Amino acid sequence: MKLNLKRPIVFFDLETTGVDTAKDRIVEISMIKVMPDGEEIPKTRRINPGMPIPPEATAIHGITDADVAGEPTFAQIAKSLAQFLQGCDFGGFNSNRFDLPVLVEEFLRAGVEVDFKRRKFIDVQNIFHKKEQRTLVAAYKFYCDRDLDDAHSAEADTRATYEVLKAQLDRYGDLENDIDALADYSSRGEMADYAGRILLDDQGREVFGFGKYKGRSVADVFREEPSYYAWMMNGDFPLYTKKVITEIRMRSKTKGR
Repeated sequence: MKLNLKRPIVFFDLETTGVDTAKDRIVEISMIKVMPDGEEIPKTRRINPGMPIPPEATAIHGITDADVAGEPTFAQIAKSLAQFLQGCDFGGFNSNRFDLPVLVEEFLRAGVEVDFKRRKFIDVQNIFHKKEQRTLVAAYKFYCDRDLDDAHSAEADTRATYEVLKAQLDRYGDLENDIDALADYSSRGEMADYAGRILLDDQGREVFGFGKYKGRSVADVFREEPSYYAWMMNGDFPLYTKKVITEIRMRSKTKGR
């Protein structure tokens, strides 16, 4: 089924140096930009992460230090990449919990401002898990009736994710072919940051999604215990999470004047 698009959507997949969204770096990014008229614009490129690629990561995606030695750093392509993504919604497989937070972290390190707050994020894995409980390889076999060759290749995984979503729309009559509806269905709850450390409650207030203050208002905690803000800013949290809590803290201070 052809996607019903109001604006372009970029399906993307990352290969990285590891699974820590705050520390690890991108070594390959693959994207398929799907336009409202159905045109597909594929882009894949490797990136020098500026750090050694651990053997355990290479064992998964097959990319070595030598493979990326002559490639640009993320900072060198960040502006052109941000332009390519401008005005687009996003689709991926486990992208809401991993690929998107990693991508945003890379933009912040490069000093390139991106505003994805008005974009929609479709996580095909979440749709799959709600419907069938499988992995991407199994999802591709289940929905497309084909074996996924080159699994863990960013380009193959990106193409498979796009094809799985179209097949899901064909299979499930109750799944609305609308980007806003798909984003809502594939979400796992509203997040104020991309890593799920700060969530939005039913009233739209930012609350902690982890730790001893889980479920409590971020603004209230910072007001009662200012040292908690300092602990987070000095801790091993994603840069975007730190940006979000700083905005909350500054907003609270402004209201208190």
